[in-house]
Amino acid sequence: MEVLPYGRHHIDENDIQAVVDCLRSGSLTQGPKILEFEKAIASYVGSRYAVAVSSGTAALHLASLIAGAGPDFAIVTSPVTFVASSNAAFYVGARPVFSDVDFDTVNLSPEVLAETLNQNQDIKVAIPVHIAGLPCDMSAIEKICTKADVVIIEDAAQALGASYPDGGKVGCCKHSLMTTFSFHPVKSMTTGEGGLITTNDKQVYDRLLRLRSHGILKNDDAFQNLDYAQTDGISNPWYYEMQELGFHYRITDIQCALGLSQLTKLNKFVEYRRHLANRYDQEFSNVNWISPAQQGGREISAHHLYLVKINFEGLGFSRAKLMNLLREKGIITQVHHIPVPMQPYYQNQGFTMDRFPNAQQYYQQALSIPLYYDLTEQQQDYVISVLTELLS
Repeated sequence: MEVLPYGRHHIDENDIQAVVDCLRSGSLTQGPKILEFEKAIASYVGSRYAVAVSSGTAALHLASLIAGAGPDFAIVTSPVTFVASSNAAFYVGARPVFSDVDFDTVNLSPEVLAETLNQNQDIKVAIPVHIAGLPCDMSAIEKICTKADVVIIEDAAQALGASYPDGGKVGCCKHSLMTTFSFHPVKSMTTGEGGLITTNDKQVYDRLLRLRSHGILKNDDAFQNLDYAQTDGISNPWYYEMQELGFHYRITDIQCALGLSQLTKLNKFVEYRRHLANRYDQEFSNVNWISPAQQGGREISAHHLYLVKINFEGLGFSRAKLMNLLREKGIITQVHHIPVPMQPYYQNQGFTMDRFPNAQQYYQQALSIPLYYDLTEQQQDYVISVLTELLS
């Protein structure tokens, strides 16, 4: 039986050749492809700078550290996200805070965020998550955070290729100090594993470069110990300095070679995902118990996932049963995401779902169904027909 997953990467011969060429070039890591990839992403999204790292989680960690979050501060984010968004607070010694989502977008509610900031005066950083590729209302969030003197880091792990309503690309940082991305295989494009941070701030850029590689810069005009760095006024070619505690968050040339090839196809990836999402919207419009989880925004979303809400109470059987019935038909589904406060680690820290009714209701109904570039219309029609039959 053919198996249709909820998401899948697309690799073609050009991608394979790009990696092979890199393997033959002699530069496997810390070579020219990394900077080339960073410049290409920055150009695509419209930011001044980009720094590629080992994962989207590493990107969130470094961004949170540079934004000034620490033991005396808190970081606010959405409860409906992957755990990495809020784990970044723990990584830097800050306190995680959650703010409820808007039920129609599954993104942070600006109105609730304003209340959350007012009730938590120690919040230093806000991390709005563009869930499933749909951009948050960043204009509203920026106004709220600016008033509260809160730094914004956009978690765009799922949103490369998405745009704001004015046409600007997510990642241009017009509403934030930094934006983070992930290149995990089920995202819009992939480097295998990998992440990236964009910014328009030169000081932030320089510090990102240092922190991703053990706190070391090899730029002699930034050296602090010139007595060690130079001999008779000439730079010592072996010399380097660790100027602060950094991390091993480097990405490789191999990954960036793949990323460069994938980037050339990103627009068509997103366009086709949008086409499939619109087909789902139309076909499910008259089906009982099911509706799109995100009402609108198809023209600006990156469509990392296709989220639906299913009224399991009305349907008369559980999500687990439906998922297993779909699996028997070769259709793999998933739930994005289990709200972070429900995780045992967070429960042990005293977190509950009491203050997040929209996130709670969404989770009770949520399901992600197949959406990816290689999904044919015929395969999608099969998914639609099986779901329609099971929901009837």
